[in-house]
Amino acid sequence: MKGNNCCEKADNNHPNHSLQLNRVRRIAGQIGGIQRMIEDGRYCPDIINQISAAQTALRSLQAVILQEHLKQCVVDAFETGSQKERQTKITELTDLIKKI
Repeated sequence: MKGNNCCEKADNNHPNHSLQLNRVRRIAGQIGGIQRMIEDGRYCPDIINQISAAQTALRSLQAVILQEHLKQCVVDAFETGSQKERQTKITELTDLIKKI
């Protein structure tokens, strides 16, 4: 394994997040819509509702990517990795949870 990133493995056996690109594009569209609403002077509660919808979409995307990381990268580290690699994944997950 190169570094601590499961996505840098030589065999490239990491989650394929390309399926999430449509979600990212929708979220980008939502953010663009929020910008237009602000530029157009739209009603504050309407803007706030759109911000909330974008936040929910981001949290959902975050959960899907975290789930794939757990199912592939973390499981792989615990099944085939060294004690050091397992500890690295535990530290990595602890740091991620603090950010969520």
